[in-house]
Amino acid sequence: MKPQNEFRLLPWTGPGGKPCYLSTDDRDGYMSRLADNIESVQLGSATDLVERATELIDSQDADPDDIRRTLTELTAALQDVLRVATSRGHLLATSDPYS
Repeated sequence: MKPQNEFRLLPWTGPGGKPCYLSTDDRDGYMSRLADNIESVQLGSATDLVERATELIDSQDADPDDIRRTLTELTAALQDVLRVATSRGHLLATSDPYS
């Protein structure tokens, strides 16, 4: 069994918001590719939200409900981005630079 720091942190959570991990050496396997694709979607969504938030900040007559909704979505996106960064950081730390 692999040590926990060698498991891949997946870009979604399980019941109760608990982290999900993948134990595999196959970075081209189905679950690894699925996780890569979901991370890509999450990062793209975060980029879109930043653009929308910037427009709201620049708007003099922004609706408070739009601001609140965007802030809520930005918070969720930031949690996703932090999970992606943590996962990728772990992948880099456990990668063999000579392979």
